[in-house]
Amino acid sequence: MGKIIDLQDKLQRPPDALISSKPWEFRRASWKTPYFIQMLRSLSEKLEYQQNGCHTTPPHFVLKGGMACTIQAMYANRHDDEEMRETYYLIGLTDCMINQVNPILRTDLLRAVYKKVFAMKEVLNIHWHGTLDQVLFPIDYQFYDELAYRSSIREAGTLKELYQAIKRGTDEMFDILSLEYVFYCPWIGG
Repeated sequence: MGKIIDLQDKLQRPPDALISSKPWEFRRASWKTPYFIQMLRSLSEKLEYQQNGCHTTPPHFVLKGGMACTIQAMYANRHDDEEMRETYYLIGLTDCMINQVNPILRTDLLRAVYKKVFAMKEVLNIHWHGTLDQVLFPIDYQFYDELAYRSSIREAGTLKELYQAIKRGTDEMFDILSLEYVFYCPWIGG
């Protein structure tokens, strides 16, 4: 009972911004943003250690449009590595249907891809709203060769090869996003 607790010191410490560290790192943004933000880990670390008076945000990607629905699905599953990987595979399949080129997608096999995507959407409970311009997250070119990924999709000769190319690519992207990037949640004020 005789202990004195210094409340003033506790009130001045910034709250811990970490929400989850694995498989992807999610943090609370300390600045006003209505969108999720994707930032290189190295820049995020610099941001976290800046002096309190500095409000300069390093270069980053704003995740809006189709990517807003993607990040919400990833955030909802942030504690389950397998569910996140499966979700990102679904994102890759969706991207294939809207942004990639492959002769298979011009045949009646496209129906099989649609069925797979809609079945996975139901199982994973994912729904996109608004535009579906870009659903995969951007990755800096020094970490990932997007042209090689597009080429592997374009050159797939069978539906099985197409699914394998997308799975390999999204697994690699997932690992890079886990190692090299931090995701900041929208600022909710206060």
